[in-house]
Amino acid sequence: MRALLVDRSAPGGLHLGTTADPVPAPHQALVRVTATSLNAGEVRFGIANAPDGAVLGWDAAGVVERAAADGTGPAAGTPVVTLAPDGAWAELRAVDTGLIGTVPPGADLGAISTVPVAGASALRALHRLGPILGRRVLVTGATGGVGGYAVQLARLGGASVVATTGDPERHGESLRALGADEVRADPADLADQVDGIVDMVGGGQLVAAYERLAKGGTLVSVGHSTDGGENFPFGAFFGNEGRHDRSITAFYLLDCPDLAPDLGWLARAVAAGRLDPQISWRGGWDGAADAIAALLERRLHGKAVLDIG
Repeated sequence: MRALLVDRSAPGGLHLGTTADPVPAPHQALVRVTATSLNAGEVRFGIANAPDGAVLGWDAAGVVERAAADGTGPAAGTPVVTLAPDGAWAELRAVDTGLIGTVPPGADLGAISTVPVAGASALRALHRLGPILGRRVLVTGATGGVGGYAVQLARLGGASVVATTGDPERHGESLRALGADEVRADPADLADQVDGIVDMVGGGQLVAAYERLAKGGTLVSVGHSTDGGENFPFGAFFGNEGRHDRSITAFYLLDCPDLAPDLGWLARAVAAGRLDPQISWRGGWDGAADAIAALLERRLHGKAVLDIG
């Protein structure tokens, strides 16, 4: 099969070549990939740390070529969206059936390919906040793929959404179109407290966001776009000063049990137009180097989609 293979001597660290077809385990389906979406983490760290010849990629949408031998998952011919720790940047991938969501017939599989990491991370983060109807939710780093989905999903869940971005003047209109009620440059700019936080930035912004968290609230750390650590000031956790009963949590998406229903629900929402996939770059996989450069240089806000083949 053809695939984008790690080759750090090539532009973007990848070259289009051939490699052996994957051999599915009994609980895996073989999927013919139609499109994949890129994530900043995999292009920033995955390519740098993988051996030459490896096939990377987390997100892919396509059609089931061969159903799982154990009888689980969708039948051959079903359009699907898939998540796995590797293998998306190729014509074929073998995927655990618990990480496969079914897609409505006729849906744009390029748009659907944005769902796995960005959409599912946002959805699971919001689940961690508990009921959000009528509550105030802050999303930091809202112009990224996960942040954009988090803004939309929080709004669909009935929350009043505050979004932060490094350039509110440039991105304010688009974030309000996604569902943000307020757009700020920094969590420290917030006058009022929030009931829940989905943080995509880390570092000082996570610390500042936690300072705005109301009693009983939860901050979910999802992304780490900054290189700095989290240094809380002395007294940040003193219970006798009203700073108690607030929590910080994190999760690893691939450790979440049975993501298939989430992936299918998100795919249907994108296909129906209820969620905007926020595609800001799309092209053939021979243009991967351009998309990767845009991601690494932070020129791309939203998702980059490669159409395979």
